[in-house]
Amino acid sequence: MSQYALRVPDSLLVRARKVAEQDHTSINQFFVVAIAEKLASMESEQIRITKRAQKANPSAVLKILRRVKDREIVDEGDCIPTQSRRK
Repeated sequence: MSQYALRVPDSLLVRARKVAEQDHTSINQFFVVAIAEKLASMESEQIRITKRAQKANPSAVLKILRRVKDREIVDEGDCIPTQSRRK
């Protein structure tokens, strides 16, 4: 097992200690469980997104988007590349 010095804001540490005490566990165990839960949540979300993306039908999406009238682009990242639009 590794050791890692963690800097925690005082207000967060006070809250974590209180919850750990209510849960009858050490602050170290509380942090380990919290990190494990966060990692599991993020990994699960990534798996869900990947599975959903695999079901995507890009040509169907483009067909729908082609029906939308051209409008002013607010953010350059919010547009479909020209070559994709004309297919």
